[in-house]
Amino acid sequence: MQKTAEFVSLGHPDKTADYISSYILDRMMEQDKNVRYAVEVMIKNNTVVLGGEVCGNIRLDKIEEYVRNALCEIGYTLQYTKLWGDNAVNVEKLEVVNLIGRQSAEIFCGVKSGGWGDQGVFAGYACKGEENIPPELYLARKLNRALYDRALQSDNLGLDIKTQITLGDNNRVQTAIVAVPMKNKEDLSGWVADVLNQEPQRLIVNGTGLYTCHSSIADCGITGRKLACDFYSLACPVGGGSPWGKDAGKADVSLNILARRLAVKHLEDNDKAFVFLSSCIGRSDLPSAVLQTVKGGKTKRQNIQGDFSPAAVIPALGLDRPVFAALCRNGISA
Repeated sequence: MQKTAEFVSLGHPDKTADYISSYILDRMMEQDKNVRYAVEVMIKNNTVVLGGEVCGNIRLDKIEEYVRNALCEIGYTLQYTKLWGDNAVNVEKLEVVNLIGRQSAEIFCGVKSGGWGDQGVFAGYACKGEENIPPELYLARKLNRALYDRALQSDNLGLDIKTQITLGDNNRVQTAIVAVPMKNKEDLSGWVADVLNQEPQRLIVNGTGLYTCHSSIADCGITGRKLACDFYSLACPVGGGSPWGKDAGKADVSLNILARRLAVKHLEDNDKAFVFLSSCIGRSDLPSAVLQTVKGGKTKRQNIQGDFSPAAVIPALGLDRPVFAALCRNGISA
């Protein structure tokens, strides 16, 4: 049976949007570790639009600087502009539209009392194999990250990269698809085979044959549109909303990471493990917490117990520190 997964680099405009918001959150947490933050980002051409809510002892007068620094961390630097010109986002021409407002007093009241900042459902998954993720996702991610690292050192390859892997029987790579900006055509076949430790039966590099215009110049990027890449591809339902661009109390990042950690913990001698959690705004307890394991085709479900309050979960996961850009870079299932 065929299995397919894709992955995208931070240079892809949707992931660029995720990273900008996560980077700003880190800077806010450096000013106030208890900041309440939920900011969406849209990037098109050289314009970045920020919209959302923030509450805390923080300054908003350095937002444009934060956005520029985030782009440079991704690799969209002045040097990159010299190489690609108008074919990629230009930090020198950056324009930031700031529509950030204050968090609702009603939401703040519930969070201040120790409850979660929103209701929602969350899913964690683990399976046997490399990094306890599906093999097709593992290979798509491995290839993407290797190609991104190569592009960072290249004068010919760009940073807006998508990879897709289709596996057949015995986890052989039937098709590998690579989309990577190229100034001049470059043969990647041998290099791809080395990264995957096998030669794909079919390799497609830049399906249209031409890929130079990229990043937000070619495509509008918006936070939260690459959840299948951030989570488990097609192997597990996506839980909650986007984990990026929200503080840990909002639950989308915290409870999705917790569900993943619990799934890995309970994998043990099972083939697969799923954890499904839910939250209620203003409440510290969870309405539901369910473990589902699969072994030899047999499924077992049971409720799980624990202290799943924000006060317990957030510090246990290290989410009371400015780590959100790093999490965005690596993904929930890292």
